[in-house]
Amino acid sequence: MISRFAKAFIAIVVALLLLSTISFLHPNSRAYLDPFSGELLGEDGMEKSLRKGQPPPPLAGVEGGVIMSKLGNATAKAALGRATWKLIHTMTLRYPENPTQDERDALSSYFHLLSRLYPCGECAHEFQQLLQKYPPQTSSRRSASLWLCSVHNHVNERLGKEIFDCAHLDDEYDCGCGDEPIGTSALPVNEAVEMMRGGR
Repeated sequence: MISRFAKAFIAIVVALLLLSTISFLHPNSRAYLDPFSGELLGEDGMEKSLRKGQPPPPLAGVEGGVIMSKLGNATAKAALGRATWKLIHTMTLRYPENPTQDERDALSSYFHLLSRLYPCGECAHEFQQLLQKYPPQTSSRRSASLWLCSVHNHVNERLGKEIFDCAHLDDEYDCGCGDEPIGTSALPVNEAVEMMRGGR
C-alpha cells in the first residue's frame, strides 16, 4: 500500500509532466483568438503556421433567430424605425466604392446581426425574412445603397407607405459628412485632442 505522501508526490510529478508537455505543444502564451476575424494572433501577428490552408471560421452570432421580444409601444417603434433607416441608409451611402472583401463581409455581418438584435422583435423577424429573400449586396456603394432602398421599399409597401424614389437617396439621407479619409484631418493632432477635451 502506498502512503499519502507517495500518492501526493506522484500526483505532483504527473501534474508537472502534464503542464510541461502542454507548454511545448501549446502556441505562444501571448497568443489570443481575435473575436472579430477568428484568427490566432501572437506577439508578431498572425500565427500562420497554426492555420495553414484552413479557411477562417464564420463569424459567431451572425446566424440565428431574433433575440428581442415584441415592442408594444407604437410611438417608440416608429421613432426607432426612422432612426435606424437613417443610420443604415447613411452607412450604405458612405460605404466604399470599391470595398475589400473584409469590408464586404463586415457590412453583410452588420445587417445579419441587426436582424437578430433589433429592439423590435417583430420588425427584426421581418428583416430576417427580407435578408433571406434579398441577401445584402455589398460589391459597391451603389449596389449596397440601392439594395437597402429596395428592402426599405418592401417594408414601406407592406406598411402602406409611399414608395421612395431610390434615385434621390443622397438628398434624403445626406449626413453633411465630407469624403475626407480618416487620418487626414485638417486639424493638427494636438488641436483635435484639445477639442475632444472640451476646449475650443
